[in-house]
Amino acid sequence: MTDMTRARAILDQLIAFDTTSRNSNLALIEWVESYLAEYGVAARRVSNEEGNKSNLFATVGPEVEGGVILSGHTDVVPVDNQDWSSDPWVTREEAGKLYGRGTSDMKSFIALALAWVPEFVKGSKPVHLAISYDEEVGCLGAPAMIEQMRTAVPRPRLALVGEPTSMRLVTGHKGISVYRVEVDGAEAHSSLVNHGISANEHAVDLMHSLVELSRELKAKADPDNGFDPPYPTLTIGVMQGGEAANILAGHAEFQFDLRCPPGFVADELLAPFKAHCEALDKEMQARFPQAGVRFHKVADAPPLGDEESEDAMAFVRKLTGENSPAAKVAYAAEAGQFQQGGFPTVICGPGSIEQAHQPDEWIAIDQLEQGCRFMERLVEELA
Repeated sequence: MTDMTRARAILDQLIAFDTTSRNSNLALIEWVESYLAEYGVAARRVSNEEGNKSNLFATVGPEVEGGVILSGHTDVVPVDNQDWSSDPWVTREEAGKLYGRGTSDMKSFIALALAWVPEFVKGSKPVHLAISYDEEVGCLGAPAMIEQMRTAVPRPRLALVGEPTSMRLVTGHKGISVYRVEVDGAEAHSSLVNHGISANEHAVDLMHSLVELSRELKAKADPDNGFDPPYPTLTIGVMQGGEAANILAGHAEFQFDLRCPPGFVADELLAPFKAHCEALDKEMQARFPQAGVRFHKVADAPPLGDEESEDAMAFVRKLTGENSPAAKVAYAAEAGQFQQGGFPTVICGPGSIEQAHQPDEWIAIDQLEQGCRFMERLVEELA
């Protein structure tokens, strides 16, 4: 079996696991453990508190310094209400493309890394596989694994996160912070507005202040920072509230995310908004004790900066064979967490982010072939 054939077979297997973030990923993790065991590679799990999801990391090759971390996440976004033309959990090949949920983001990279395990075990420097859960819902899974890897793994040369970049080198991504705001009002007949408090009305007021903050951040953007768009972006992704048009809403809530380039701190940008929430909370409770505002941080992942990455950049360019300027991306990833953990980190992987999260998600077979050449060169570098 050639390495490309093995990669295709592994990809088919990985796609078949429905690892939507709301589901367990343990069936996939067990499969990877069994596969690695065939080559004498022991893996370590780092599970969540509930025990229904797990990260997995393993050293392939000798326990020495100077190896490379290859990192990918197992979870994928939902296919609900998307118009797929074939089963999203079965890889379909057509016109030079492979269709299926996770083909681009990012099971193809994991498949490539696993396909080269038979070669990595022979190297003089190791490959450290790092496979995570819950990246798509705020990069929640990787930190616990990274913390263990800091002491369990011999100091690697770099960490490579295989997010889809069309095999281009990426040295920066935005961070992401996710928040939920809950507003409790006091229900009353909508004709008696002085007998209650509309949670919807106050939720709209708070969301309006976020929209104003978003506009301010855009107006102050540094157009030369390499990101597109260059400013911190704030979007309200979910909002809900109320039971009927003629009832003052008793409860409303909304969720938003703030994506910041390096140099910005989300909590600092949101300090005035949080103060607004606290003031409104006191005002509402003074009228009705059951009313108020609750502000929650749901997720927080740091950005990736390009500091201390020159050696990592040079190493990856050697593998890709391209010398164009490194890119920066607006999406969040686990790369910033690896960097925060003390590992020089860059991003490079097959597929395009433009195909990710879409119905009929796909990856070009040519991208998989480029990924194969990348892994072949990595084997040579670590020989």
